[in-house]
Amino acid sequence: MSHNVFTKTLWDARRSLIGWSVGTTLVALMYASFFPSLSGGAMDDALKSLPEALKEGFHLDDLGSAAGYLGANTFGIVVPLLVLFFGASTGARAIAGDEESGQLDLLLAHPVSRTGLVLQRFGALAAGSTGIAVLVFGGLVAIRSTAQLTAVSVTNLAAQCLNLALLGIVFGALALCAGGIVGRRGLVFATTAAVGIVSYAANSFGPQLGFALAQKASPFYYYLGGSPLKNGFQWGDAGILAAASVVLVGIGLWAFDRRDINT
Repeated sequence: MSHNVFTKTLWDARRSLIGWSVGTTLVALMYASFFPSLSGGAMDDALKSLPEALKEGFHLDDLGSAAGYLGANTFGIVVPLLVLFFGASTGARAIAGDEESGQLDLLLAHPVSRTGLVLQRFGALAAGSTGIAVLVFGGLVAIRSTAQLTAVSVTNLAAQCLNLALLGIVFGALALCAGGIVGRRGLVFATTAAVGIVSYAANSFGPQLGFALAQKASPFYYYLGGSPLKNGFQWGDAGILAAASVVLVGIGLWAFDRRDINT
């Protein structure tokens, strides 16, 4: 059993994972395909009427370029929020879901330790988030020419999709951490989703409101701040997201190992 937690978790969640992957990819392709009709002078004229704070917060100051458009629309709002919710929901199920349903005691009755359970569930979560990002990457590469996005290299698309995967992983790790502490799925999901939305707002508008430090604490800052679509792989930012995930899983495991399971 201990060797099968990872694969069984992926298998049990296969329909959900396919839905998240296909749905997120279709949303990404829909937004990306609008670029030819929205680029050019007409879009620039329309943006002139928007407040500077709004353009800066949502990265709308460079919609005329392929990288600027993808960064503001495809990778700027809906797609990362979908990945955030995937991480939050999957992480909430990892411990708290089974604990609430009463299945966790039965699972731990098999020869699997709490540490092994948490790490393999986190591994499945990371694999799922990576799978979503890979499918998004493949879809965008497929329409790159027809959507007039060739100014963004395949390497730079891969760099942004790597950060997309890590964004889902870090919020999944946060949910897993919270589940290790409280063991209540609904509370864990709601808290993680709320933290995600607040962190998105902090990254977008923190500096304008005088909270520059709050921006630096947001995972979204490291997800998009280095402009991977223009500058390629941002290994420092990716490393911070990965390290934050490891720390959160470690905290959740420490708490889970030291408390009684709710029955």
